[in-house]
Amino acid sequence: MLTWEEDVDAHALRRQGWSISAIARHLGHDRKTIRAYLNGERVSGYRRQSPDAFMPFLEYCRQRLSDDPHLWASTPFDEVVELGYSGGYSTFTRALRRYKARPHCEPCRASSGRDVAIIAHPPGEEIQFDWVELPDPPAEWGVGANAHLLVGALAHSGRWRAVLAEAETFPHLVQAMGAVLRRLGGTARRWRFDRMATVCHPPTGRILPAFAAVAKYY
Repeated sequence: MLTWEEDVDAHALRRQGWSISAIARHLGHDRKTIRAYLNGERVSGYRRQSPDAFMPFLEYCRQRLSDDPHLWASTPFDEVVELGYSGGYSTFTRALRRYKARPHCEPCRASSGRDVAIIAHPPGEEIQFDWVELPDPPAEWGVGANAHLLVGALAHSGRWRAVLAEAETFPHLVQAMGAVLRRLGGTARRWRFDRMATVCHPPTGRILPAFAAVAKYY
């Protein structure tokens, strides 16, 4: 069974021209499963979080990341695959985060607030969505005591558009997102949210089924 995140990824990669075989390898599933979801023959849902696939390698990963907290995840992934790990890369990185396998790095934390390097984003790569609450808006806005502004900003150019909404509920989010995307002239390859409760389950970051349908639509 694919998770909602994997289902969204599969559809996005297919639209980018990936073959079913390539998607299957990337997500760590067989081709029949990927094809069934792409054809709408199966419906996504949250699979039970079985630790069996990753747990035998947890201590190994903790040791590797303890030796080098800045080690790219692809390195231990390649190593555990050789040792018999059968999951995909995205599943592996989620497990690293879920079990907090990467140790705390004090120098990294100490650098908070200092000048940092700006990460380059290619054009059309990412849109950041955020709600901004504006207290005491003008009465003519007709939004009550607080105005809810959904802002969508392109990571590469910094160009942004915003739309007023009556509330921050799921229907209002979907409607406002559609308006923002139209004003930006279309969507980017990726959307970024800061664990918005109408998008994902905040404690885990897992995408909600209703929002997965929105992501697949766009």
